[in-house]
Amino acid sequence: MDWPHIVLRSLSAIAMLYILTRILGKKQISQLTFFEYITGITLGELAGFISTDVEAHYAHGIAALLTWFLVPLTIELITLKSIKLRHLLEGKGTVMIQEGKVMGKNLKKERYTINELLEQLRTKNVFNVADVEFAVLEPSGDLSVLLKKENQPLTAKDIGLQVRHEKEPQAVILDGRIMNESLAIAGFSREWLHTELEKLGVTSDNVFLGQVDSYGSLYVDLYDDKLQVPQNNERQLLMANLKKCEADLVLYSLSTESKEARVMYENAAAQIRSEIEKLAPMLKS
Repeated sequence: MDWPHIVLRSLSAIAMLYILTRILGKKQISQLTFFEYITGITLGELAGFISTDVEAHYAHGIAALLTWFLVPLTIELITLKSIKLRHLLEGKGTVMIQEGKVMGKNLKKERYTINELLEQLRTKNVFNVADVEFAVLEPSGDLSVLLKKENQPLTAKDIGLQVRHEKEPQAVILDGRIMNESLAIAGFSREWLHTELEKLGVTSDNVFLGQVDSYGSLYVDLYDDKLQVPQNNERQLLMANLKKCEADLVLYSLSTESKEARVMYENAAAQIRSEIEKLAPMLKS
């Protein structure tokens, strides 16, 4: 029977295809250019032939597989240094919309219908062509869209708001197990974690996922979906207390008849107001 032979050939083909694809890079499984698309299909076909065509010489299949691996790899290394070859093999982006105007000639060049263009815009949450400053069809087939300045979302920079640098959230509890490495990266200890869990009234054994953000807030998801975890309002309470202190100082400055006391209260209120502005991004998140 040939099935043990086919199983062995298939397993070896899977291993080789996995290794070769890993070497070629992640682009082989994400945004493909024309050449990468052809390479991916051919490598898959060759692996299939190697697995099932027991009458063919195994070494011939390996030679073909290695050829289709080495040629793309060599070309990819060359294109890293040659812009002309890169444009030749990967193509260049095509402008589809400029200043709200659809470029009809470029649509015809890419054999793109207006309906397809509108569909691509809708996938970017853009429903009005007039809102688009610039749109280009990338070599990968994806449409990149730049909205006009007045249609872009408002950012903290636009309003002069200083925000704290965001760090990657760390999963500190997975399947009830405390992840010491992630906890150390986040800058917290096991004692801190247990304290936070006590505030929420849960134990680590009951936590399916525990995650700490860059502000030190702990999010937990329990195994039992019916249980509701109480919300941690410590930062909101701290913000409210700071504002109350500021309001009290302002009230004291208005009610006192002493000029020295009034100046002291006003200065203290201004200092608290300044600290509130600095802490606002952390306490309101």
